[in-house]
Amino acid sequence: MRLSDKIAEWNSLTPFYTFEFFPPRTEQGFDNLVSRIERLSKFNPLAVSITWGAGGSTKDWSLKLADICRNDHEVNTIMHLTCTNMQVGTVEDALRAAREKGIRNILALRGDPPRGEDHWIPSDPRFTSGLDLVKFIKSTPEFRDYFCVGVAAYPDGHTESTASEEEQIRHLKAKVDAGADFIITQLFYDADSFLSWQSKAQSAGITIPIIPGIMPIQTYASFMRLTKLCGTRVPEELLTQINAIKHDDQLVKDLGVEVTVAIIRKLQQNGVQGFHFCTLNLEKSVQKVLETLGWIGHRAEQHNMLISESPNQPVTIGSLPPEMVITASDAAASASYNLHHQIHPGSGVANTAGKGELLSTTTWDEFPNGRFGDAKSPAFGVSDLWDNGLGVSPADAIAFWGRPTKVDDITSLFVRYLKGEASSTPWSDSPLLSESIPIAPHLSKLNAKGWWTVASQPAVDAAPSDDETYGWGPRGGYVFQKAFVEFFCTKEDVMRIESKLIVTKSEWVTYFAANMLDEYSTNMTDEGSNAVTWGVFPGKEISSPTIIERDSFLAWKVR
Repeated sequence: MRLSDKIAEWNSLTPFYTFEFFPPRTEQGFDNLVSRIERLSKFNPLAVSITWGAGGSTKDWSLKLADICRNDHEVNTIMHLTCTNMQVGTVEDALRAAREKGIRNILALRGDPPRGEDHWIPSDPRFTSGLDLVKFIKSTPEFRDYFCVGVAAYPDGHTESTASEEEQIRHLKAKVDAGADFIITQLFYDADSFLSWQSKAQSAGITIPIIPGIMPIQTYASFMRLTKLCGTRVPEELLTQINAIKHDDQLVKDLGVEVTVAIIRKLQQNGVQGFHFCTLNLEKSVQKVLETLGWIGHRAEQHNMLISESPNQPVTIGSLPPEMVITASDAAASASYNLHHQIHPGSGVANTAGKGELLSTTTWDEFPNGRFGDAKSPAFGVSDLWDNGLGVSPADAIAFWGRPTKVDDITSLFVRYLKGEASSTPWSDSPLLSESIPIAPHLSKLNAKGWWTVASQPAVDAAPSDDETYGWGPRGGYVFQKAFVEFFCTKEDVMRIESKLIVTKSEWVTYFAANMLDEYSTNMTDEGSNAVTWGVFPGKEISSPTIIERDSFLAWKVR
């Protein structure tokens, strides 16, 4: 059904809401996202939206995921469509494919530059902006009456535009005049600023629904990265709050829920009756926001239980309430049931929603950590910085990194970065993290050899989870790390490393190596995996948010 019609028919006192998802980088993550969407669809969103991917890199997966949402789960679906990398004829092909699948809503966007490109260059000269895409759909008899078309708006201003707010609103009005049916805004964290912008847009004659984009804060790192990437203005009060708790992941998530609820309530009090949640493919924070607002019922929290020494009778141990204790026989029966009816989280579509006392499919990947994460997670890849080119303008890139003309110039940049003489590299957008400082001398030696390091961590044994350098997850736990390093080097150097490991018969070092020629080498099996970060927290299963394996390693290559 057309989203504009569903909005027009909405007569509930509770506002409507939509959920946004992106196609994960791996097949396991994709399968688990399908399960996650199935669970979230039970909250009755007005629609779900599926992104198109930077540079159009995920178009096939986007179509597949949109098809599953629309036809397998019968959820009204919005498919994003961009102009990026769309050769002549491919826009029509994508629209026809969406129509064949019964998808009636399109979010028309220009899109970001393809990976590795700093400037946006049209592949099809007919489409140089989202406005061109709207005009095409609404002027083509095959599509104009079938599709409901949405467009994007930027309350804090578009990052690439030097135009004034008034000029940007005029451009938005041009998209509305071309036939746009609804607007979804970029994320923001200043409710007053949004309301001021919305008033100006409406005063300019924009009368179609404006749906504010809402993104609950998931982690400190992703919040800082995404607000910088999107040019989002962050109130000083919020910055002060989050900086004070940035080493406690649970408190950051809790603050994210609190801030999101406050923003929504402020907007609702000022007449806003619809919200678009950017989920980052995670579900718990969005669920808590909806519960706190009273828009859905509360679900009982699941907790691990302590097994009683009494074989048949549960007893209260210490100060634990009875519901936190289970008999050995009941624990065995529960485990047996789970083995037969519930596959471990991350194992595929057979995994069901939140059943069983010992596992919670809604929270197993709530604390993404490191660049690799867990390839089975739907949120795998959310911290990727490389999908958006260099992340800076060409002028800034030259100012930061100069004009390297030979290998030694790049080596020098990496060495200067490790010494604190350069604040970033094309692969690291911030100064060296404090956790890497203890191993900086070792990293300097590697870089001096021409092995350019882009990710690393030292070994850590049972650091408190609130440790300012190594901590993550909720308080009261302990975190562990294996040492690892990721770097660029020549194929000849890889062969020398392999030979050294064979001669020394070392079983303590595992490696993955790949290049753009699709050559791949490892000393692990295809099914093997290596958890390099894990944590132990009160009342929770052991969490392993950083797992390096074949899929997670190869996923970082260009699709």
